[in-house]
Amino acid sequence: MNADFRIFNTLTRKKEKFKPINPSFAGIYVCGPTVYGDPHLGHARPAIVFDILYRYLLHLGYKVRYIRNITDVGHLEHDSDDGEDKIAKKAKSEQIEPMEVAQYYSNRYRKYMHKLNLLLPSIEPRASGHIIEQIELIKRIFDAGYAYEVNGSVYFDVKKYNEKYQYGILSGRKIDDLFSNTRELSGQQEKRFFADFALWKKANPEHIMKWNSPWGLGFPGWHLECSAMGTKYLGEQFDIHGGGMDLIFPHHESEIAQCVVANGKNHAKYWMHNNMITINGQKMAKSLNNFITLDELFTGNHKLLEKAYSPMTIKFFILQAHYRSTLDFSNHALLSAEKGMRKIIDAFKNTESLPVQETDEINTMTLLNNAKNAINDDLNTPVVIAQLFEAARIINSAKAGNTKISKKNLNELKILYNDYFISILGLNDTENKSENNLEKELIELLLEIRQQAKNEKQYTISDAIRDKLNKMDIEVKDTADGPVWRVK
Repeated sequence: MNADFRIFNTLTRKKEKFKPINPSFAGIYVCGPTVYGDPHLGHARPAIVFDILYRYLLHLGYKVRYIRNITDVGHLEHDSDDGEDKIAKKAKSEQIEPMEVAQYYSNRYRKYMHKLNLLLPSIEPRASGHIIEQIELIKRIFDAGYAYEVNGSVYFDVKKYNEKYQYGILSGRKIDDLFSNTRELSGQQEKRFFADFALWKKANPEHIMKWNSPWGLGFPGWHLECSAMGTKYLGEQFDIHGGGMDLIFPHHESEIAQCVVANGKNHAKYWMHNNMITINGQKMAKSLNNFITLDELFTGNHKLLEKAYSPMTIKFFILQAHYRSTLDFSNHALLSAEKGMRKIIDAFKNTESLPVQETDEINTMTLLNNAKNAINDDLNTPVVIAQLFEAARIINSAKAGNTKISKKNLNELKILYNDYFISILGLNDTENKSENNLEKELIELLLEIRQQAKNEKQYTISDAIRDKLNKMDIEVKDTADGPVWRVK
């Protein structure tokens, strides 16, 4: 185990050495997707960041249990406990069951995470599969005296909690400041205090997703699921809780309050948060309608994209910035990432044919040490990548005959590539021509044949091609400028 691994703890606002609660074991809980639409570039960042954390802890020799949840109920349109359930709203619009929506987009999410070469979590619990645990947690909060029921809905008493504890310990926010910046919202009338949040919401007759509870038919509040599932699978206190920076308040703040009164402790020792991906300086989000889905990135089917980008290019682009810094989307940045990653891959391919000298002129061990120190310093992937670029420069210089490289140097360079580029960063070259680009070319070839058949009025053939592609989840639309396609 590596005693030098340090991570930035949002709770203490400083870097701390990672010391697991149980030696040789590490428990991680990361807030996963709310599955009512395709994942976009902003969703990819936390998935990639915490995959690096998972991979590195495994690399250090820890036995890791990594939990990433699926939110399939209870996440309302607004954080103020008003609006419709996001999945139920989608189900109504498409006239299907909410669980069909959740299953379809869960499958889509896993598909794109696989393309990004992310490891599967140890457990992927669903909120709807843990209603009993959430009800039991509410009961404990009631027993502690920090919950109240109004007309079949149950709320957490933030004002009472704040008298003994601190609501805002994670975000640094103060209730008085929150009050001065809060406007009156619908759904607030039942609450005793504006900052109180829902533990259980009464379901209206037309509400699709609802369960029996001691307070009547309803559904759990969004903040409740992670407290219930995290402690179920990792214990009342575990090592690391992660998620996007936008979840710090109110989601993670409310999680802490729930666990403090129900279990007597903050459930996570370290809190890690990745920053946002922005587009034109604004957070990329579905609610702002300024997002680019991973499907659009991989196919190039978006007005802001100059071309399609491979999953590994997207991943490399994200890892070139430290996870706690903002990252602004642009075609130029993606093109630079594509070119830079290719430079590293092509250089290391040459290591198999490099002439080896008896002596060397370089200290490749420094690159290994720099990479190790960087990943130990709060997962500083940009510095790790800088070492890989330097290694690529050395390899290219040796190939040109300008640098002498020994067998020892060559082995150390291979270790750098295999341990960091492949194992820890989770990058690879398997999709270069064989997957992403080849699929695109084959689909476009079929569409050319289809268009030729249409021009020759062979509509049976053109319709058969369209129908076959549709069965393969490839939607084809005919436009004035010709056919366009997308993966459904």
